[in-house]
Amino acid sequence: MKNAGSSYRLRLIVIIALGVTMTLASFWVLEVMRNNNIGQAPHIARSEPDFYVNDFKFIQVAKSGQMHYKISGARLTHEPLQDSYQVERPVIISLGQARAPMTMHAESATIEDDNSKVHLHKKVRIDRPASGQSQALQLETEYLLLLPDEDVMQSDQPVKLTLGQSTLTGNSLFANNATRELRVAGRVRGSFAASSAH
Repeated sequence: MKNAGSSYRLRLIVIIALGVTMTLASFWVLEVMRNNNIGQAPHIARSEPDFYVNDFKFIQVAKSGQMHYKISGARLTHEPLQDSYQVERPVIISLGQARAPMTMHAESATIEDDNSKVHLHKKVRIDRPASGQSQALQLETEYLLLLPDEDVMQSDQPVKLTLGQSTLTGNSLFANNATRELRVAGRVRGSFAASSAH
């Protein structure tokens, strides 16, 4: 009887051990299959905007710690596929220490490359008030590319530049505010106010 009881217990232990081993093996196989499926699943790039902000204001600070420019708008939308920002009715104020601030308006803007490129579209207008020895400046075009880190703006669209009482028009523009270089090219026309006699 003793041997029969021991034999029964031994068979029971073996059956339980086999059952536990098979259960653990099943879980392991399922986990491996699940991980393989996740690894093989195609990465689907998100094309819809992932966030937006209404009536936003943003301040860019230069390396010196001074405010470089301020940008605001009716709506800011992030496009994850291009990692860019779309702005409705942007207003950009450039805050140079050595000159009066310039205010830029447009119907829309695209900001890309880690905020190093700003594309202004439709009814682009720049205003800079007169200050010190500088005359009031106004620029109008349908497209303008701003490179804030380089203090450069350029356009391959027709432009109209007004400086004081003088005007200049052309088919393209390049301006470097840091070096005070200005180039207007392509069918350039201008009217210049006569300098007042002293």
